[in-house]
Amino acid sequence: MNDTSLHTRTVTVEREFAHPPEKLWRALTQPHLIEAWLMKNDFVPALHHRFKLSADWGAVECEVLEIEPNRSLSYTWAAMGLDSVVTWTLTPAGAGTHLKMEQTGFQPGQDAAYNGAKYGWNKFTAALDEVLAKLDD
Repeated sequence: MNDTSLHTRTVTVEREFAHPPEKLWRALTQPHLIEAWLMKNDFVPALHHRFKLSADWGAVECEVLEIEPNRSLSYTWAAMGLDSVVTWTLTPAGAGTHLKMEQTGFQPGQDAAYNGAKYGWNKFTAALDEVLAKLDD
């Protein structure tokens, strides 16, 4: 066993979007828009709000940890034995936005969850781009 097997892992997805941070913020914080690219939910953009993301395979229990409008959003992500934190960071980039999503807390032995998250977040951010393209500025 080596030292890296004792540490948690993080999934990071970074993308450039041709939309201003305010538009991405709407898609990250308005329940009907979250549902369009991620999952059904009862999200409220308020510190310590507990919410649930629901899909055919089950649900994710979450709690808002940090919220800085148009800049960052962080919440817990607990499902199927995984206790992690998802953090969204929005940075203006020219006429668009650089979006960084990090999901931290994958423990040794959670390879299926880690690999599923790597696949899933890339799929979800592609769907997010499609939702953004349909939104008015």
